Amino acid sequence: SAGLPETRTDAAMSELVPEPRPKPAVPMKPVSINSNLLGYIGIDTIIEQMRKKTMKTGFDFNIMVVGQSGLGKSTLVNTLFKSQVSRKASSWNREEKIPKTVEIKAIGHVIEEGGVKMKLTVIDTPGFGDQINNENCWEPIEKYINEQYEKFLKEEVNIARKKRIPDTRVHCCLYFISPTGHSLRPLDLEFMKHLSKVVNIIPVIAKADTMTLEEKSEFKQRVRKELEVNGIEFYPQKEFDEDLEDKTENDKIRQESMPFAVVGSDKEYQVNGKRVLGRKTPWGIIEGNSLHLLKELVADQTHLQDLKEVTHNIHYETYRAKRLNDNGGLPPGEGLLGTVLPPVPATPCPTAE
Repeated sequence: SAGLPETRTDAAMSELVPEPRPKPAVPMKPVSINSNLLGYIGIDTIIEQMRKKTMKTGFDFNIMVVGQSGLGKSTLVNTLFKSQVSRKASSWNREEKIPKTVEIKAIGHVIEEGGVKMKLTVIDTPGFGDQINNENCWEPIEKYINEQYEKFLKEEVNIARKKRIPDTRVHCCLYFISPTGHSLRPLDLEFMKHLSKVVNIIPVIAKADTMTLEEKSEFKQRVRKELEVNGIEFYPQKEFDEDLEDKTENDKIRQESMPFAVVGSDKEYQVNGKRVLGRKTPWGIIEGNSLHLLKELVADQTHLQDLKEVTHNIHYETYRAKRLNDNGGLPPGEGLLGTVLPPVPATPCPTAE
């Protein structure tokens, strides 16, 4: 204000000047050590150690098949793993009825190849979509998948838990699409909308030999478009690509191969000097080209481990976080020491006077 002297004391000036802040500590850059100077360390043997341990313990892989009866689900699974791992469906006596699944049933097998053991479990599903009223027919399947997450969670949170928790979680769901050549049914879309959030879904066009090459190509494009419009993510999901190499490889699968158009067959034939899986007809051998790609994706070296990792790190972690959050950080229905807590009695609301 006017009339006041423009002088300040040293004490007043010191109050206005902010104190200097200490500089943040800069982390030291990791120093690379030349192993040639120290001699051989043996870091590169960790892969061999992991391989030997895996060969001793083996690993689990659980695959679920979903689709209408008569689409060749069991035949395809047997073809993928070159074993009778699913119920026999291709031949029966005249006196016997055609086998049909009436409830969710898991069939386990141990497959050994090159000294590595894999416990394969095939989860067969009810006659999905075979009823007149198919409303909410995916609920028992979704319930089964969540029950396996719950079982794993309860084992994991135990104080004295097992050294190796049995893994019954569904790592992959093959969803069989009827080869209509037109579009997906509303039931197909509803099922994949619900289940794609809890499991890795791989869509498969069954009995692709009933369509011409042009019809098959157009149908695959139409299915991809419908899945994209309805926001349905199928495996391999885009958001889980870890690097550019993964993205390049998976983009090729998503844009060219999906959905796999397969011809299920467990018989081999000689074609141009090589053994192929296919179906013999009066005019030649029908070979399912996509069958080899699907086999590489599910049963061989490219994505089997990734299917397990996505199941554990994404789908199971999502379920686990939700369940623990809903229960205040404790396992559902249990206390700190694993004892079952009694139900909390409801507190009556005070009546307004």
